[in-house]
Amino acid sequence: MSKKRWLALLVAIGLFVASIGVQALSSMASADFSEMFSTTSDDGISEKVVETGSSLDKIAVLHLNGVIQNTTSSSVLNTSAYSHRTFLDKLEKAGEDNSVKGIILRVNTPGGGVVESAEIHDKIVEIKEEYEKPVYVSMGNTAASGGYYVSAPADKIVAHNATLTGSIGVIMQNYNFAELADQLGIDMNTIKSGEHKDILSTFRDMTDEERDILQSMIDDMYDDFVQVIVDGRDMTQERVRELGDGRVYTGSQAQENGLVDELGSLEDTIAMMKEDNELGNAKVVEYEKGIGFGQMLGGSVQSMFQSKVDLTGVKELLQQSNAPRAMYLYSK
Repeated sequence: MSKKRWLALLVAIGLFVASIGVQALSSMASADFSEMFSTTSDDGISEKVVETGSSLDKIAVLHLNGVIQNTTSSSVLNTSAYSHRTFLDKLEKAGEDNSVKGIILRVNTPGGGVVESAEIHDKIVEIKEEYEKPVYVSMGNTAASGGYYVSAPADKIVAHNATLTGSIGVIMQNYNFAELADQLGIDMNTIKSGEHKDILSTFRDMTDEERDILQSMIDDMYDDFVQVIVDGRDMTQERVRELGDGRVYTGSQAQENGLVDELGSLEDTIAMMKEDNELGNAKVVEYEKGIGFGQMLGGSVQSMFQSKVDLTGVKELLQQSNAPRAMYLYSK
């Protein structure tokens, strides 16, 4: 390569690095500095002050956004995705912190994995029993299926009148390409150790026995969902099963049916927490992952290559969908 080409390459690299630096500085300039320099603990979870007050009495607000699924992505380009481990850590931190006198979950999710939803639910119950702290839920646009499952044990559930909630039930789906494969002359050769090892194969029709096997699994998980609501909402099984046919409810409808206690916003929920628990002078903080230079840089790179990041997310979802699994999920 000639000297001119080397020089051109170095100039291009320099411009690229400089553009990232400008993006990062721009992000810093437009960022909320109370967020950037908020208190960050050793676990990397920071507290952003939402309402000032006494540091001896705090109300912790935890945001649950997105599909509830246990992903392991650690890319700097994926800093805003739901992290199951991080959310459980936030719950644990709020429980252990003696200065936190109340916890509010801002739930905005269509649900997700059965196991992940159960883990959040169990952690909430554990915090209530071990630390005797009130837990309120403020529902956002959607708090359906697994979103309602994790909300059920709360001491008070507050929703907007247009919130979509409910969708009580379990779903498992897969594609059947048997007819298409036959038309294309594609054969799937399967060697298996047992009759049902390839249950839900996309290359053959499901047998009646296999459908019964899977339905029994779904029924068991649904029974657990029903019991969670019975315990959390003090309702009868008959009433929960009547409401829990999979349909979604607006916040207003949910309140009429006893699935929600009050209608209001996050700010209203904070006010209720203060009034109900004599926390009028409490400081309100939001828990979030601490923002470092790496995340700043990641956000800058993400803004430059947003389309590629989006495609990476789609690829991840497609890879996860290869193995059918039961979900507490509301979807179109």
